[in-house]
Amino acid sequence: MIDKFATATICHDLSGPDGVRLEPQQQAPLAPGQMRVRLKAAALNFPDLLMTYGKYQFKPELPFILGMEAVGIVEETTDPAGPYKVGDAVLYKNKTGAFATYATVEATQIEPMPKHLTYAEAAAFSVTFLTAYVSLIERGRLKAGETLLVLGAGGGVGQATVALGKALGATVIAAASSADKLRIAKESGADHLINYHDVSFPERVQEITNGRGADVILDPVGGTFFEQSLDCIAWAGRLLVAGFAGGEFGVLKANLPIEKGCSVIGVRAGEFGRRDPVAGARVSIGLRKFAEAENLRPIIGKAWPLAHISDALRAMERRDATGKQIILIDD
Repeated sequence: MIDKFATATICHDLSGPDGVRLEPQQQAPLAPGQMRVRLKAAALNFPDLLMTYGKYQFKPELPFILGMEAVGIVEETTDPAGPYKVGDAVLYKNKTGAFATYATVEATQIEPMPKHLTYAEAAAFSVTFLTAYVSLIERGRLKAGETLLVLGAGGGVGQATVALGKALGATVIAAASSADKLRIAKESGADHLINYHDVSFPERVQEITNGRGADVILDPVGGTFFEQSLDCIAWAGRLLVAGFAGGEFGVLKANLPIEKGCSVIGVRAGEFGRRDPVAGARVSIGLRKFAEAENLRPIIGKAWPLAHISDALRAMERRDATGKQIILIDD
C-alpha cells in the first residue's frame, strides 16, 4: 500500500544543514527477504552532521536519506516465517535512512526494541550505548573499581558512557562545558563533575585520583582535549578515541604513551560489528540484556519535528545540544 503522506529528509549537496530538505518518500515494492518498518522516532548523531559536509569517514552517494538510528514497527514483510513479524517494535541501525516515514530493511539492520524504553528513548539508544559498550567492555576492558574519565559527558555518547561506566562499578569523573551538560552527567550517575571551562581538567583529575590518574578515558571530543587527556591518564591506562565533536583531531606525541605505558585505542562501534558479525551479534545481545537489567536509558534533551531537521542539525553544529536530540516522525 502506498502512503502518499510519507516523507524523507534528503541531503542533496554537501553544503551542511542547508543542503537538507524534506520531500515525499518514494516506496518501492519489497524484494525477497525485506521488511518495511514505519518509523516512529529517530535520533541525531554527530556523524549525521558531518555527512552533510562530506567530512565523515563514510561518504554516501548523493542524494541520500539522512539518519543512522530510529525505532519503529514492522508493517510489512516478505518472509512471514522470519525472525520478525508484522507489529514487532524494532530498532533500526544503518549508516543512513532513519529520518523518514519508512525504512526498507533486512533482518541484519534491525533488532528487538529493549522492553524498558519508551519509543523516544529507544530511538536514541542504539548508536550511543553501543559506542559506550564497545568502548568500555570490548576495547577498554574497564573493571569494577577503576576510575573512568568521560569527556563530552553531556552529549549522547558521553551520557551513555557515564551511565554504563557507573553500572559496571567504576568511579566516574564527568567533564563537560556547561552546568546543564554536567547536570545530565550527574543524573546518569557521575561521581565527580568537572567544567573544563572553569578549571584545568587534567589537574582536577589528578587531584581527585590523588595523583594516580584515570585508568580509562573516553574522548569523543578530540583536539586539545585528546592531547590533554594524556596528562591525566594512569600508568597502563587506556585512552579511547571515539570521535572529534570539537571539530579537530588531536595530535599524538609518541613519547607520552611510552612514558605512561598507556594505550591509545580507536573505537568505531558500528564497524566493530560489520567486520566481525559474530562479535557484533554478541555485543548487541549483551548490551540489550545489560541495559534492561540495569535500567540504562538515554537522556532526551529536545524533540524536533521531522520538518525541522535542518534546525536540529544547526543546533548540534553550534554545540547548543544537551542530551540526545530526538526527531519525531510518527508520534
